[in-house]
Amino acid sequence: MDEKRITVDGQQLAFRQSEGQGRPVIFVHGNSCSSSTWNGILSSPFGQRFRCLAFDLPGHGNSAEAANAADYSLPGYAKVLTSSAAATQATDAVVVGWSLGGHIALEAAPAMPAAPGFVIFGTPPIASADQMSEAFLPNPAMATTFNPSVSDEEARAYAEAFTAPRSALDLGEIVADVLRTDGAARAGLGASLAEGRYADEIAITSTLGRPLAILHGEGEQLINLDYLRTLSIPTLWRGEIQLIPGAGHAPHLEPPTRSPPCSPSSSPAPNTPRRPIVRVLARITPSSPG
Repeated sequence: MDEKRITVDGQQLAFRQSEGQGRPVIFVHGNSCSSSTWNGILSSPFGQRFRCLAFDLPGHGNSAEAANAADYSLPGYAKVLTSSAAATQATDAVVVGWSLGGHIALEAAPAMPAAPGFVIFGTPPIASADQMSEAFLPNPAMATTFNPSVSDEEARAYAEAFTAPRSALDLGEIVADVLRTDGAARAGLGASLAEGRYADEIAITSTLGRPLAILHGEGEQLINLDYLRTLSIPTLWRGEIQLIPGAGHAPHLEPPTRSPPCSPSSSPAPNTPRRPIVRVLARITPSSPG
């Protein structure tokens, strides 16, 4: 796995790239996290087969802070995604978005016509702020989402909300990412949402015309499954939300407690455990560039 830097539209970005040479797959991380959250996938057999790219959003990870505060918004991040895809010859990538990253993927989808499919989790598509109380579960950790200043204790509580209750996942890396994220990124995102600077994601999913897989951890503490099940998405992969046993808001990090219904019938090779998200990606990703 290589760590690189690139400048797009004047914005310096850090990103990671796997060894694979197949169809590109772009991974977009969540709020106050970084591309390191995808390391397990990039270094897996999936990453050895497909050309996986994971970017640090502006103000996150090793990327520079946004020069323009207005770029700390869904439209700003979506532009970073589309420009980065073009700059790395990955406009035909399958796009995978976690949490905020899923909203960015949806915001960018109309401008990425060559992307053959999308995978999102921890991301309830919404059309307006009125739906947020239905889409998200009440959780005190959510107060950190748009807070420019975060204490060590708040960062850990925020990280704990990403996992299933009583999860044994080591949260150290998530906490470190939260603490080093530019506080202006959280504040700017909150301000932009309050101003209505985001696309109608319901309309986007209704007319997407390409497969959209939506995963949901059974131990999710932040997103309302009942809300997701009310959505009408013509191209929803397999026609339903894919439940991930034993996982919470971050199913790419938490190992499953049992095989999910979307698992392939064949078993992985010994000593190469595959998380459910990798199984889904292997099925939804075309084997070669279009």
